[in-house]
Amino acid sequence: MNIQPLKRQMVALDREAIFQGLVAQFAGSKSWRTGRSFIVNGDSLDLLGKIPDKSVNLIVTDPPYHSTKKKNITGDRNFDSDSDFLEWMNLYFKQFKRILAPNGSLYIFCSSAMAPYLYVDLAGEFTMHNTIAWSKPNRPGYDGWKQKMNKTALRSWYPHSERIIFCSPAYDGNLKRSFLGQYLREIRQQCGMTSNELTYRVGAFGKINNGGAVSNWETGRNVPSRDQWAKITTTLLATGRIDFVLPYEDAVRAFNVDPEEEFTDIWDFENVRQYKGKHPAEKPQDLLRHIIRTSSYENDIVLDCFMGSGSTLRAAQALGRFGIGIEIEADWCGYAAAALDAAG
Repeated sequence: MNIQPLKRQMVALDREAIFQGLVAQFAGSKSWRTGRSFIVNGDSLDLLGKIPDKSVNLIVTDPPYHSTKKKNITGDRNFDSDSDFLEWMNLYFKQFKRILAPNGSLYIFCSSAMAPYLYVDLAGEFTMHNTIAWSKPNRPGYDGWKQKMNKTALRSWYPHSERIIFCSPAYDGNLKRSFLGQYLREIRQQCGMTSNELTYRVGAFGKINNGGAVSNWETGRNVPSRDQWAKITTTLLATGRIDFVLPYEDAVRAFNVDPEEEFTDIWDFENVRQYKGKHPAEKPQDLLRHIIRTSSYENDIVLDCFMGSGSTLRAAQALGRFGIGIEIEADWCGYAAAALDAAG
């Protein structure tokens, strides 16, 4: 994977300017603008082509599950076979890889039945981090179908969870296919410095590996802290062989996990309770905020190309991110825009 254009980048990325540029790309489309969020009505597969390369920091999206065959969810019954559905989804995966920033992340909701196939197809162009099982510890009477179902008629375990596949764009050249690892190795070598020498300058050498911290970062096993990245930047610029190093937010994939919250790959979040006008696939705000807070930085651009009622955009807005939503049903676009306005 060629990262030369990023090596030549001489300024920090301006998220707000990128967001304004994204909005301009959709001039002429039916759209809504509210604060830091922008909504476009139309077929997302067509509209994604308008989004410039490497301009989105986080994708959180909930496409039709196909295996559930719900008639009240647009697209859930569109496919005659699993292979038809997967062929369609792979068109999205190509667009996701193109538009995601090199240190961006993708979270895609799916059914437990289709998750293995989607995971395998994604693995060609993405580094796979987790398949999260979202369990729903709903209160009595909350999940009525589970209570009424004839359990013995199922002939399999009741699917009481959904899956969320978590991955990031893959950059070959190191063990974990990490963009940061590839980028750091190239700029270090350009500066004529060994990994052990850079580790020593940063002060990240250990008693056992004798200075292997940079080697670990370059293989993608872990990442430097902000302070360590600042020291790396100062050290490499001091060689006079390069003029610029990407800021932390443009180089290191966001993963701001809070150990006081969910930190395993089993998530317990209650589903959204029924209310008049509820979207049939609406996801809970606490779950969406957990994803966005963990896997993006403040002012990052978050995309949901199966936006529905705008839950992802509301969570992004509440956390100080920019949001782009694409939705095929115009009524839901209007609903989402009104909800975003009301949320402030």
